[in-house]
Amino acid sequence: MVTSAHEGLHRIFQERPEILAPVFGVLGVPLSAKATVDAVTTDVTEARPLERRVDTVLRVGPSDGGDFLLAIESQSGKDEEKASSWAYHVAYLRAKFRLPVLLLVVCQDPATAKWASGPFDCGARGWTAQRTYPLVAGPDNLPKITDMRTAAKNLALAVLSALAHARSADCEAILRALTAALEEIRDTDPETADYFIDFLEISLGNTPAGQKLKEIMSFVSYFPGRGTVRETAYLEGKAEGKAEGKAEGRAEGKAEGKVEGKVEDRASLILRVLEKHGVPVPEETRERITSCTDLDTLALWFDRSLTATAAGDLFAEDPEGPGAGPGQG
Repeated sequence: MVTSAHEGLHRIFQERPEILAPVFGVLGVPLSAKATVDAVTTDVTEARPLERRVDTVLRVGPSDGGDFLLAIESQSGKDEEKASSWAYHVAYLRAKFRLPVLLLVVCQDPATAKWASGPFDCGARGWTAQRTYPLVAGPDNLPKITDMRTAAKNLALAVLSALAHARSADCEAILRALTAALEEIRDTDPETADYFIDFLEISLGNTPAGQKLKEIMSFVSYFPGRGTVRETAYLEGKAEGKAEGKAEGRAEGKAEGKVEGKVEDRASLILRVLEKHGVPVPEETRERITSCTDLDTLALWFDRSLTATAAGDLFAEDPEGPGAGPGQG
């Protein structure tokens, strides 16, 4: 589960592999758009107590052949230890998997990006035994996508742009274009829209960019569960009961939608977020969520689901046990 901007900057490559081709294009590295992408274990430890981990490792299979590994690191500042750890990662992965290895470092500020581009040398007495050249993606080379149509054509790249430029003066314009694009696809592809808005909200967190995102969302978009004016319209606009109400918002529905429709919709959102974050949901927990009829409790559980690492985190401060009955929360 993504928990911070640091994690979001590398996890997006693992969870939305369609981003690889455009990012490689920005970096001047050719890659076919139809490449296969598979996650590889990030543990590159050979012996304890030494522990070294790469943020994300992907095995990339271009359609024109030539499989390779892509090690991805998110870097928030200069760290001289990386000169040795990055070289180790590349050498170890090459030896273990017998495949070529590329190292991609993703940064949020130009100074870190400039430093991370290296090269990083290992040698002595005028002789270089190993030299590491990371690929670097950051504010200097990732595009500032401030046009809604451009963002809609490549949502994953637009999200990475928002993270990479989160500290820039253009952040608000980037977020406005992106949220507008996500709102536009909400009717046709709600799963993708929900994924990216959750990804952004959690990755940006309580940073100034995260606060700006919440402000924009409260005025120009509707994403259920976040207490916005548009969310209220969405939930209240359930059309003539539970079955019809699930499909239509207030703009297409009737103001007298039933409470059952609202309850079921919020419960399904909670379960969907947990599923997307890879959190196992025991049957008793699923029953507790789906049997709860209190909208305020469901809203609270939804907020907790965004950062939950276990199903029990939803109820961490609730007095009731997993078997609480309907209406009890």
